[in-house]
Amino acid sequence: MKFDVLTLFPEMFDTLNSSIIKRAKEKNLIEINLINIRDFSKDKHKHVDDTPYGGGAGMLIMPDVVYDAYNSVKSENAKVIYLSPKGKVLNQNKVKELAKSQHLILLCGHYEGIDQRVLDEIVDEEISIGDYVLTGGELPAMVLIDSVSRYVEGVLSKDSTNEESFSESKENLLEYPEYTRPLEFRGKMVPDVLTSGNHKEIEKWRKEQSLITTYKKRPELLSEEQKKEAIKLINKK
Repeated sequence: MKFDVLTLFPEMFDTLNSSIIKRAKEKNLIEINLINIRDFSKDKHKHVDDTPYGGGAGMLIMPDVVYDAYNSVKSENAKVIYLSPKGKVLNQNKVKELAKSQHLILLCGHYEGIDQRVLDEIVDEEISIGDYVLTGGELPAMVLIDSVSRYVEGVLSKDSTNEESFSESKENLLEYPEYTRPLEFRGKMVPDVLTSGNHKEIEKWRKEQSLITTYKKRPELLSEEQKKEAIKLINKK
């Protein structure tokens, strides 16, 4: 999968040169290209923004520089995403949908935003990572790259993604708690069932813990029937 990122601050993306994303790049499973919008300024001082018509605080990124940056990387199968607090909030279903794409162009806004005309011209979809405002679209772009890359074939094993919170196999439940060595830590023991070797009981315990965890942390994800079941499990303890 190819990611082309249109940004005024390409240096912010250095964090993607580590861990799983770094290995995926080295294996040519994903490609991340950073395109500096400022390189397409027609101004000798490399200005890319100006005051908004009609007045108001802040500066807007001009449409022509964004359009030229887009033109430098556009392809027939590219999907253009504008990272914006006005977009639909990113969720796991959208992540898996985007992971099927071949080419994503991510447009990062900054300052007070981008001239609407170029957004209308090139953007296919606006995506937000939450109901709050950041200084720019760079951090949301990194979140999207990280979450989508994990579903690109070969980046992670299928078992890794199948057992995560919000995966289809979890029925939209949060992930169960997990434990490793040592067997005892500050007086707390690993649950006996996990060392029993009884895989059927382990699977049952994990499903129950996923339900309990979701009820305690994100009850809005559960049906009324699931909530009742979670309460029964909690009361059994």
